[in-house]
Amino acid sequence: MFLEVSQLQVRYRGQAAAAVQDVSLGLSAGQIGVLIGPSGCGKTTLLRCVAGLEPVSAGRIRLAGQEVGAPGRCLPPEERRIGMVFQDYALFPHLDVGANVAFGIADLPRAARAARVAEVLELVGLQGSAARYPHELSGGQQQRVALARALAPRPRLMLLDEPFSNLDVELRERLAHEVRAILQQAGTTALFVTHDQFEAFAIGDVIGVMDQGRLQQWDDAYTLYHRPATRFVADFIGHGVFAPATLVQQGQAVVVRTPLGDLANLTECPLPARYPGGACDVLLRADDIVHDDHAPVQAQIVRKAFRGSEFLYTLRLDNGQQLLAHVPSHHDHAIGEWIGIRAEVDHVVTFERTAPHGA
Repeated sequence: MFLEVSQLQVRYRGQAAAAVQDVSLGLSAGQIGVLIGPSGCGKTTLLRCVAGLEPVSAGRIRLAGQEVGAPGRCLPPEERRIGMVFQDYALFPHLDVGANVAFGIADLPRAARAARVAEVLELVGLQGSAARYPHELSGGQQQRVALARALAPRPRLMLLDEPFSNLDVELRERLAHEVRAILQQAGTTALFVTHDQFEAFAIGDVIGVMDQGRLQQWDDAYTLYHRPATRFVADFIGHGVFAPATLVQQGQAVVVRTPLGDLANLTECPLPARYPGGACDVLLRADDIVHDDHAPVQAQIVRKAFRGSEFLYTLRLDNGQQLLAHVPSHHDHAIGEWIGIRAEVDHVVTFERTAPHGA
């Protein structure tokens, strides 16, 4: 592994709970990792610790085989050869773009410095912009300058802390795709912090979900969505609800009895013995629920959110259980209307049952 974080703990003086607790993760050379989670979950603290801006209370951090952080050992950021990009860009307003990008490579000879500035500006799609000033650029262009400046010294690792949070939603996702392409072209390993799932999915090879200082899961986006390791990850990623269910053995197969009827012919399903009496909660994603006028199960629309090509309906069964469903937007039903629904589930994700369910 190029970046190895092992059993990392970060504890601030005077605080009872550790800001980061027992976190282990790894990135191969050239991989892009993303940390995501609610505010205060420890993702920025973890990033700052990797950067060398926070001391390690326990555990260790290794970069390209070198131990850079451990209790009593904190290699400074400049010696780690780490590039950093923050949400406020931190560009120097009195310097033009070329001078901003050249800031971290002042020790290079003039010709080599100019060549490297031109190279990274072309890499981020801003060739010909060296003589412009930050105030003359859009927010997205300023963020590209910040990225070019961080890439100029050829860092071993790039750290990006919510770099798109000041931009509008559409630009954020597009820029995330572009930054991913830039980092891949540069062959740079990167660790990225965001609170936006779409950004995380757009940029990350591997994504870590954090909660209360702990890393809940470190996996690719598909696995996080379809095979969440914890109830928190299941609830945090995507749209879905937990419904009471019972696992029943029928011959060689397991059937899952749910408020929407029995789920059968599943490719993956735990055995009933995993839970007392087979009773559990099953995760039902919005894309597991299909609108079908001929389905025997009816649900009432209690909320609707227009998403362009589809609605996200919040539905309530007659027993009070709520569900979410993605429905094509030409099915424009009124709030309070009852519609037919059925479940289409290939594999089930189950957790220990909690109560109560419903509204």
